[in-house]
Amino acid sequence: MAIFSVYVVNKAGGLIYQYDNYVPRAEVEKTFSFPLDLVLKIYDEKLVVSFGQRDGIRGIKFIVLADPRQSGIDALLRKIYEIYSDFALKNPFYSLEMPIRCELFDQNLKSALEIAEKAGAFGPGS
Repeated sequence: MAIFSVYVVNKAGGLIYQYDNYVPRAEVEKTFSFPLDLVLKIYDEKLVVSFGQRDGIRGIKFIVLADPRQSGIDALLRKIYEIYSDFALKNPFYSLEMPIRCELFDQNLKSALEIAEKAGAFGPGS
């Protein structure tokens, strides 16, 4: 199971934070010429987009792109909101609606994503 990306969007609809957790590496690079000979295949693997908004900050949206089998997405969204409150909003150099550039926010978000991928959910004490 995997969590692919986390996005934070402000109330004006601007992207203020993006983190790509799982980026598949391209093994082979190939150039194409026109017209392309493409054959599309249908796969059952899908991405689930989970939207979350917390009442404390109206308009801020936390978006997580994850594998559909990943459990605990709602708990992860609550944890991301908690990390945002603790490390971005309490930072005296951060102003609302501006991009999040806080190293402690990055570190804690990465550790929360690792815990979510391993355990699948957050307990009340995490």
